Amino acid sequence: MSIDFEQLNVGEELPGLELQFTRADLIAYANASGDQNPIHQDEIVAKSVGLPDVISHGMLTMGRAIRVVTDWVGDPTSVVEYSVRMTRPVVVPDDGKGATVKFGGKITQINANRTVQIELSAVCDGTTVLGQAKAIVAFK
Repeated sequence: MSIDFEQLNVGEELPGLELQFTRADLIAYANASGDQNPIHQDEIVAKSVGLPDVISHGMLTMGRAIRVVTDWVGDPTSVVEYSVRMTRPVVVPDDGKGATVKFGGKITQINANRTVQIELSAVCDGTTVLGQAKAIVAFK
């Protein structure tokens, strides 16, 4: 997909994504990242520290959220800045379905240096799980 920078508008919504988070995803991410914290895999440990159940790694949630931008722009190297605040965990039940997170994005600023600021959203079970999520995309 080729995006014409000159045709972009503040308030324009990017195509959203709806992604599943399963226990198998958490195990795969733990193995790939080296983050073996048991709150991401062991229900008993998660509940013993006050969590409702096993939770997704924050960085996994963050990594999936940026897909809204990279899918839209078509070139992941165009993302020159990305930051989020983890506000609520993504609780992943062991029911075979896991958790569904809806990700979205909206253009909030268009700059003279051909960069665009995008505000991202991530909602699971009606609760916002990422706050102050934004990405800066550079256009050539």
